[in-house]
Parts: sequence; C-alpha cells; structure tokens
Amino acid sequence: MILLVLSPGWLESRVASLTCVRPSGTVRDGGQLYESIDFATRKIAKLLKPQKVIEQNGNSFTIHTYSSLRNYLVTFKVGEEFEEENKGLDNRKCKSLVTWDSDRLTCVQKGEKKNRGWTHWIEGDKLHLEMFCEGQVCKQTFQRA
Repeated sequence: MILLVLSPGWLESRVASLTCVRPSGTVRDGGQLYESIDFATRKIAKLLKPQKVIEQNGNSFTIHTYSSLRNYLVTFKVGEEFEEENKGLDNRKCKSLVTWDSDRLTCVQKGEKKNRGWTHWIEGDKLHLEMFCEGQVCKQTFQRA
C-alpha cells in the first residue's frame, strides 16, 4: 500500500519533489555547514528531484525516499524510540522518536548533532517536509507523481 500523509489518516499516493529550499551553505563558527558531506555529493544533491513513498500499517510506517543518487529507507512505530543509521545520507547513527504533533508527523533525533529531526505534513494537495539540524532548516515540497 502506497500512502501520502494526511493528518493522522493517509491517502494512497506516490509523491515527487516539487521544490526544495536548502540552507545557503554559509560559513558558520569557522567551519562549513555541511563539513561531514563531501563537496561533490552536496553539488549533486542540489540537482536531485527525489520521490517519496510512505506506507502505513496501523502505527507502523515505512518511508522510502528515491533519487538517482541514493535511496533511503526508514521504518518506525509512532511513539517508540528506535536506532537509526543514516547510511547513504550523512552516515550518522542516532536515536529517533516519531510522534504526531497535531496534524504533523514529527521526528526528533538524538545523536552527535543537536536539534535534529524532521516534520511531514499536508497543505492542500502538497506534502511538506522540513528537516532541521543545529538551527538550519531544509524545506521540501512534494506533489502527487
């Protein structure tokens, strides 16, 4: 079953990236914002238009993110902390907890980076994703593919 987030219920769909607004990559505290991600990967990532598939089975979710560079899969139960290895992204390990925050699915990640996580929600016919880490925010908007 392929699903798209819609406050706690979900609709069947596959979504594709419509827009992506990333931090500018400015220098902060004497170091590169994305120092742990190599230069070539950062440049290629700016060009990607990922697709996202979200599956729900009760309180269990699987989120697949597909792109021409890398694919990512995360499986979790709402309200249960789990170990997450962001292999293929920034290769960090963290403990993640996903909860419902009103009509938003929100993940808080604890690890070597502070204030890290993401939020998914629907506005109209678009799926929104905000990823945050140490005060920086990346926003993506998806529409039905």
